[in-house]
Amino acid sequence: MALFRNAVFHTSVARLENLPPDQGGEVAFSGRSNAGKSSAINTLAEHNRLAFVSKTPGRTQLLNYFSLGNGRFLVDLPGYGYAKVPDAVRAPWKKLIGDYLLTRASLRGLVLVMDSRHPMRELDQVLLEWFLPTGKPVHVLLTKADKLSRSDSIRTERAVRKQLQALAPNYTASLFSSLKKTGMVEAEAVLGPWLAESPDEAPESAGKHEPRIKKPRDEPGA
Repeated sequence: MALFRNAVFHTSVARLENLPPDQGGEVAFSGRSNAGKSSAINTLAEHNRLAFVSKTPGRTQLLNYFSLGNGRFLVDLPGYGYAKVPDAVRAPWKKLIGDYLLTRASLRGLVLVMDSRHPMRELDQVLLEWFLPTGKPVHVLLTKADKLSRSDSIRTERAVRKQLQALAPNYTASLFSSLKKTGMVEAEAVLGPWLAESPDEAPESAGKHEPRIKKPRDEPGA
């Protein structure tokens, strides 16, 4: 896949002040800890171990940067929703993700990875609504589509798209399977234009809005 094929590890970040310069273009990948995010990244990059696939969900607690060349990056965010992660660890991790998503000017859009068998769970919906004030696009990758029948996968995709459109016109979705290597072309068709944008074309709303949801549990990664 041309868009991510040349991805190489760049850096891991635990604090916002250690992020690369806020310029160029970035696409961030987020999702529940067991949604298949790392596998999806590896499949898109055609690399078996680009992103670490852990047997223990919730293990990754850093922002992992992968360079795509020409000042472009894929950013792998920590997974969320894994109950066994201690609160003392989860709190700074949640703040790191939240501050990054709201303030990063070079962030072009968010890829939200969901298990197609269990899409649009509560924390997924919280993150979608929480990210809305940035005005930036979201593309939902409905992973593990090979585990559904064709009719069920089509029905799921249509239902998720309908829910997303009720939130924002630039929220989209497509089916994906790391096992069958399907959905790669569809994903690139959406994500390619994000990274093709000039750095000067970042939405003016980026970083200028506070989240509209105020309850503590509504922070990403809750």
